[in-house]
Amino acid sequence: MEGHNDAIWGHVSVRRPGEDVFWIKAAGMGLEEATAANVQLIDLDGRRLLGPGIVHTELPIHSEIYRRRPEVGAVVHTHPVFATVLGAAGHRIRPVTHEGALFFPPDIPLFDQTTDLILTRELGEAVAAALGDQPALLLKNHGIVVAGRTLEEAACWACLLEKGARAQVFALALGAPAWTGAEEALLKRKHIYHDQALAFLWQYYCRKLRRQGMLS
Repeated sequence: MEGHNDAIWGHVSVRRPGEDVFWIKAAGMGLEEATAANVQLIDLDGRRLLGPGIVHTELPIHSEIYRRRPEVGAVVHTHPVFATVLGAAGHRIRPVTHEGALFFPPDIPLFDQTTDLILTRELGEAVAAALGDQPALLLKNHGIVVAGRTLEEAACWACLLEKGARAQVFALALGAPAWTGAEEALLKRKHIYHDQALAFLWQYYCRKLRRQGMLS
């Protein structure tokens, strides 16, 4: 609904609280098709413990972030067009609009070790190391990774990242845009994107899905 769907590609995972296992949809279906009937429980070594279907090949993105960052409760890896284009062009996210203040300062990292899929534990470790303690990462010519304390946070931040990237691409097309400075960006982050606002934003997205008949 917010620009992250890419046919059958892309995936979102949720850690089971307090454990080193996570839920993720089965491969071969779109994000909008996933239901409780087709999610899998996976351990950090990529073994399927529960659930039907084929596992995603890029499980190391999720498992190695969870292994490195115990506070992370959800991981999003998708291929939104505008954020991917910015990464391909070597740009970082800038607060051209409010949304960019979530991701600057500091710069969110750009992972350019490969543009291929993240298929091995070694590449997953490299992605997790590049992400560090940041909320998001651009994968050059590939997509994004967003890590949140909760599913709600990771999903909302991913949506806001793509919205900010879209505005930045449009602004760059018009010339050299101005953006909010670092000090004021931190204030915007505090004033606009606090936990209560996150809860309200998640509720809004759920209402929007219900209006479109995509959520009961």
